[in-house]
Amino acid sequence: MLNTRTTSARSARGDAALWTVLAAATGYGFRDAGSASPTLDLVLPLAVLAVAVPWSRRRPGAAVALVNGLCVMGLADASTPGNAHVLSLAALSCLLGARVAEARRPLLVLAGCAAVDLATCAVLRAQPVWWFYALTVLPAALLLPWLAGRHWRGRRQLVREGWRLAHGLEERQHLVAERARLTERAEIAADMHDSLGHALSLVALRAGALELSPDLTDRDRADLADLRGTIADAVEQVRETVAVLRDPPGRDTGAGLPVNDTVEELLSRAVASGVPVRWERRGASLPLSCPVERGMYRVVQEALTNATKHAPDCSISVRITHEPDRTRVSVVNAVPSAGGPAHTGAGPASGVGRGLIGLQERVTVLGGSLRTGSGSGGFHVTAVLPHRATTAARTGTPAPGPVTAPGRAAGIPGPASPTGTARRPDPGMAPDPIGAMDPDTAPGEVLPGSAERLASVRSDARRRSALAFVAPVVAAVFLVPSAVYLTWQLTTSVLPPSRYDELTPGRPRTELAPLLPARAYPYPSGHARSAPRPPGARCEFYRSGRDLLEEVDLYRLCWSGDTLLTKDTVPAGRP
Repeated sequence: MLNTRTTSARSARGDAALWTVLAAATGYGFRDAGSASPTLDLVLPLAVLAVAVPWSRRRPGAAVALVNGLCVMGLADASTPGNAHVLSLAALSCLLGARVAEARRPLLVLAGCAAVDLATCAVLRAQPVWWFYALTVLPAALLLPWLAGRHWRGRRQLVREGWRLAHGLEERQHLVAERARLTERAEIAADMHDSLGHALSLVALRAGALELSPDLTDRDRADLADLRGTIADAVEQVRETVAVLRDPPGRDTGAGLPVNDTVEELLSRAVASGVPVRWERRGASLPLSCPVERGMYRVVQEALTNATKHAPDCSISVRITHEPDRTRVSVVNAVPSAGGPAHTGAGPASGVGRGLIGLQERVTVLGGSLRTGSGSGGFHVTAVLPHRATTAARTGTPAPGPVTAPGRAAGIPGPASPTGTARRPDPGMAPDPIGAMDPDTAPGEVLPGSAERLASVRSDARRRSALAFVAPVVAAVFLVPSAVYLTWQLTTSVLPPSRYDELTPGRPRTELAPLLPARAYPYPSGHARSAPRPPGARCEFYRSGRDLLEEVDLYRLCWSGDTLLTKDTVPAGRP
């Protein structure tokens, strides 16, 4: 509300300043006119300007039409068509171009004003000077300022779009930095979950094995039990931390992976820690791509981690089968017996299965599939990996097959797998102010939507600039020849007063020819033509001065054959 009031006050001050300037020009024109009517030539124009200036914000076309009416009053003046209202017409026409984006309606307004001016000249049977004024001065005051206003508007829009784009690029830089931060958090989360969680599970298992040693006292066994409980709590805290840090849709699938470790070394460490693991490899071992090799490593590692946590005393069977185009990894852990030290069932009684969810994402990105759930012989984790990651997998095509956490029913679908591609705005959302804000775009690169919008604004600005220069040239092509011809006619039909005084009635034309202009004035007024003349005489008119915008006295010379009969002066004012 405060901002609206401030804007309204600023607009009112601007309108008051503009009205003051135009009123000063009107007052100067009234003072220069001398014998003008105060009501028609001063009070009425000031009142019209007081209405037109505020209208120039809401109805700029109507404001231009009002001020053009003041110029029409000048065309009806008997002394001169020119008045100070042309400045007001030019100012409001400029505001029309600056405040209206489209061109059709303003052009219709300007054409209508020009038509009214010409119709006024036709109705009043104005002299050529008035026609010249209506064909040159008034159209120039309408068209040229309007083009200047459109050019000004285009430049402002270009600057505004440039700042808007810069602001959007700055926001995108923040998005890129935020994405990098989230990726780093995802890397930390993956390393903590996949490496630290597995190591802690093995430590807890070894602590449980030491607890059964016959050489320990009851106090040692109690300490080991506390140690195992503390490690279990630490594992849970790691999982909770992973839940906060991890960002599944934007996570780098290769984060935190041991490069030199192999599945055989992983299984050997598990056996050395006392985990009852039996494993076998079937088929010819083919060279696998690095992402597939690490994906197979993670499948076995995650399955062992879950088995040692939820069924530490149960046997685990690992089978790796190499087929011609894919590798199948199967990990099965037996169900713990009732009353055993492990949790009841193959999986946790409650939990979200974040490890298996991340594993499903990794396998999906590689183009494989993962199935988990209870079956004959215990809890099964089966992954099928291609020997080479497919292009479809890299673009995020989800692999078929549901994923189920160790304690989740098989009929309940797991969370949606990530697409692996950059997130796009939802079609129902409002468009971004600078285009598609894709964080994957390189810093400093102009996005397609922003580039198209900025190019469109620049094109409009160039077009307006070209029109501002071309339109006067085109208008000059049509108006300048007629203006030059009219000026030539007016200036070559001037009879100076000194020569007029030397003309003596009764003398032949041959003697008076050196004193006469090259041609007679072809556009005398109607009252000059209708003035009484000698019977049978032929009269010619000459202008008494070279002023093109002011109506001057006319000299009438009446001839009988080649002899000058009479000479008289036709005043400039109408009778």
